[in-house]
Amino acid sequence: MANIKELSRRPDLLSGGHRLCAGCGASIAVRQVLLGANAPVVAGCATGCLEVSTTPYPYTAWKTPFIHNAFENSAATISGVEAAYQALKRKGKIKKDIKFVAFGGDGGTYDIGLQSLSGAMERGHNMVYVCYDNGAYMNTGIQRSGATPFGAATTTSPAGKVRQGKPQQRKDLTQIMAAHNIPYVAQASISHWKDLVEKAEKAFAVDGPAFINVLSPCPRGWRTASDATVEIAKIAVQTGFWPLYEVEDGEWKLNFKPKELKPIVEFLKPQGRFKHLFKPENAHLLEEIQNQVNKNWEALKKRCGAE
Repeated sequence: MANIKELSRRPDLLSGGHRLCAGCGASIAVRQVLLGANAPVVAGCATGCLEVSTTPYPYTAWKTPFIHNAFENSAATISGVEAAYQALKRKGKIKKDIKFVAFGGDGGTYDIGLQSLSGAMERGHNMVYVCYDNGAYMNTGIQRSGATPFGAATTTSPAGKVRQGKPQQRKDLTQIMAAHNIPYVAQASISHWKDLVEKAEKAFAVDGPAFINVLSPCPRGWRTASDATVEIAKIAVQTGFWPLYEVEDGEWKLNFKPKELKPIVEFLKPQGRFKHLFKPENAHLLEEIQNQVNKNWEALKKRCGAE
């Protein structure tokens, strides 16, 4: 269990002074996840906001061994490092326990890196994969991804006369990973730090692959104030847009169940990427989003036995 006094004594493995935007949720997610390692850790990261802003040559913000790889193969890279470590350990050349973690944004995880991720999980590598989900390809210009919510305006799903933002529902990657029947899968948010750190501790502790999907708001892409990041992430949980749950050895558990969900408009309204939805002619889209959230929430509660 995450104890704040104990956590305060653990070293911060991602230093300040990096070049991520003010209010970026990715750095918060990384720091909270690495607090859960509590052991030597090797980190890898797909090309994206996190990588380009924390490792501008010849500098690095990482206080761990760090491997940068291509956009699509963070999971493959770390699975290879983990396999090499296991071989060296069997030969007696390495004796200490080392943890392995791969990070990727939703572009490099939901979409272009999904094959690499699925393969690493299916092969059973003893590693953790963390997706910092900011809902678009933010590093290259805010293009829509498989994680972009329905109705969100991006540079490749703009709101205009023809369409009102992205016309497709977002991909449910957490449930896709649970379908791999790996030891541990979790969905978390930077707003609930204790929940996230405890999930990271569980993920690093299991023998085999683990996956954590972390909601990590992007002020630039979401069109929100830089000091509103944690609050927006919190509202995402309270509205049921981003439920907190985990799947441990096939057992589904809901980690946060409010008495009543807040209306989804409380999550959408502060974000500029959804401002077009509040035009009178788009009221039906807001209703559609609320209905989808309600449907997903009820299905998840049923699956977790939390009805």
